[in-house]
Amino acid sequence: MGIPLHTPEAEHAHDIALARKDILRIATAGSVDDGKSTLIGRLLYDSKAIFEDQYEAVERASKGDYVDLALLTDGLRAEREQGITIDVAYRYFSTPRRTFILADTPGHVQYTRNMVTGASTADLAIVLVDARKGMLEQSRRHAFLASLLRVPHLVVAVNKMDLVDWSEERFESIRDEFSAFASKLDVPDLTVVPISALHGDNVVSHSANTPWYEGTTLLHHLEHVHVASDRNLVDARFPVQYVIRPQSDAFHDYRGYAGTVASGVLRPGDEVQVLPSGLTTTIAGIDGPRGPVDEAFPPMAVTVRLTDDVDVSRGDLICRPANAPQATQDVDALVCWMADEPLRPRQRLAIKHTTRTVRGMVKELVYRLDVNTLHRDPDATELGLNDIGRVRLRATQPLFVDDYTRNRATGRFILIDEATNATVGAGMLTPAG
Repeated sequence: MGIPLHTPEAEHAHDIALARKDILRIATAGSVDDGKSTLIGRLLYDSKAIFEDQYEAVERASKGDYVDLALLTDGLRAEREQGITIDVAYRYFSTPRRTFILADTPGHVQYTRNMVTGASTADLAIVLVDARKGMLEQSRRHAFLASLLRVPHLVVAVNKMDLVDWSEERFESIRDEFSAFASKLDVPDLTVVPISALHGDNVVSHSANTPWYEGTTLLHHLEHVHVASDRNLVDARFPVQYVIRPQSDAFHDYRGYAGTVASGVLRPGDEVQVLPSGLTTTIAGIDGPRGPVDEAFPPMAVTVRLTDDVDVSRGDLICRPANAPQATQDVDALVCWMADEPLRPRQRLAIKHTTRTVRGMVKELVYRLDVNTLHRDPDATELGLNDIGRVRLRATQPLFVDDYTRNRATGRFILIDEATNATVGAGMLTPAG
């Protein structure tokens, strides 16, 4: 006999199933017209993630001799033609093995900031390369940005192989060129796959057109790439988002601190330290959405209860006494500038790091980085729209930071224009090397 739906047992079973079925966050990148939208459409269609009426609508709207799967994702193309601000489009699909969150980032040079937005939370980046054109400036730029943002896994999809007659030599030359470029970057895991997004070759199933290719299909790789070990489970970091005080008869004395575990593992009984006060206490209990849990790890959203009545508020950080982040008011970081008005020294901005927001000032622009040549320009006086450079900032209050290379959650921040409340920059705390 099955468990009736909507009982606590059924909901608990559903939670366990969801927890075990891990989520893979993907960012797609590539030059204009390399076929990103067609590839995403193909993944959605071949993994049965679209409805029949959606497919029929695309079939009717297609102009050529074939069904244009790019139309599945290109609600955005109309926006581009109308000149509306381009944003990252997110698509969700699922296979029995995994759930995927796919960020479709624009290919145009002027939308570097959108690529940064999409890749900042990605576990894996797919860079598309047109087999006829080979590696373009944008391919290099996106590969560099993926390595800069510490995306652990990079897949190069050599698309439109059908237009070069499935040439093994052409594929190998692109693969070798990309591998040589990636060796200059910090790319821990590189995979190269020959595909035709239009016809579906090597996307979901193996193609008879590439008997010389012995690797896996794109979807197989996405389903099996190991991402659990990419998360930092060593450094316990819990930024407090909200203090929960119901003050009801049922929970008269309840006081909990809600937030998302940024890294590490928290368990009841653990000794912890609260920053910035530096006071130590122990964890009395951890509550999840459906009740108490034995441990919390990233990216779980939980409420932590402490044994002692210490002063904790939004923006504070709970960590281990022997393993605390660096508390500093001087921030040295690579910044991607996202505003039309350039970044200049002496500029005042708000810095939002985890759940903590403080005021700050640009002390110095150390250099601007040329994303194409990796050349540093120390004579630059400002960062323009989509520029990336090393910047020194001074905050009015301490921030609790780790190197971005060690902890992506506590090693990044955003810059906010205090007058308009608009996000104007994204930063990564990286060593000066």
